[in-house]
Amino acid sequence: MDIILKIIVSNDHAGTVLKNGIIDYLNQNNHEVINIGTNNLDSVDYPDFAYDVAKRFKKEVIDFGILICGSGIGISIAANRYNHIRAALCNDIETTKLSRLHNDANILVLSGRSTDKNLAIDCINTFFNTKFEGGRHINRLKKLSYPPKI
Repeated sequence: MDIILKIIVSNDHAGTVLKNGIIDYLNQNNHEVINIGTNNLDSVDYPDFAYDVAKRFKKEVIDFGILICGSGIGISIAANRYNHIRAALCNDIETTKLSRLHNDANILVLSGRSTDKNLAIDCINTFFNTKFEGGRHINRLKKLSYPPKI
């Protein structure tokens, strides 16, 4: 079967269990998965994993990313430090859909502690299948890709 999407997935220790379920699902659906997260529950620092994803996004052609930490907050902050990354912490289908429609998010961020596998899969499918709306959102995105003058 043909590969549908190339997806990079990473996580800290609190996202390992959810990540494993997500990777199984992605593999079953013929996506090419790059797993660069930790594979155990030993404490690690989420900024390192966000950096590794941002670096790979810059060097390779990757369709989407998925990042997971305990709350999803820390790893999304870390990922959004890089101007080519638009990481969106999504906790439901509506925020997931809007992250793609309005923000052209390229990385879906999930909470390893509060997102169950079924909701994660629903969010992933929504994320992959929702196209950026463009229009009035283009100028907003341009403003996100360079640091503001303070």
